[in-house]
Amino acid sequence: MEIERKYRIRKLPFDPGSYPHTEIEQGYLCTDPVVRVRRDGCRSYLTYKGSGLLVREEYNLPLNESAWRHLLGKIDGLLLSKTRYRIPADNGLTIELDIFHGDYEGLMLAEVEFPDLAAAERFSPPDYFGEEVTYDPSFQNSALSRSKKDLC
Repeated sequence: MEIERKYRIRKLPFDPGSYPHTEIEQGYLCTDPVVRVRRDGCRSYLTYKGSGLLVREEYNLPLNESAWRHLLGKIDGLLLSKTRYRIPADNGLTIELDIFHGDYEGLMLAEVEFPDLAAAERFSPPDYFGEEVTYDPSFQNSALSRSKKDLC
């Protein structure tokens, strides 16, 4: 089960380059239900995500290079490309800051994953977080992949 809140970031008050990060590419074979292929650094996997916005099922299966390339050729819509920075937060949480490239150059979204619903409800975002978009399905990566949207 994945419990996650998502925020739009307009401006960072720091350089994220000092935090651990990886390059991510991901595409979608299906968006209802969500079936995604992702390369995160040197790891690739197939992911199934159930329905929902704040809470939903998520299962990952590792892929070898051949399977990654084969499935990548079958995606519908846009291939999303982003750098993910992992920033420590209070209470042992991690902020996953995604800075998009390509079709969504400059879009910044921050996600925080929680161990349970109560922790998600108690969370107080840092001052630099912008609007919460957890409940706005247009900010889900699967929706972004369908076609280029103007998110200004």
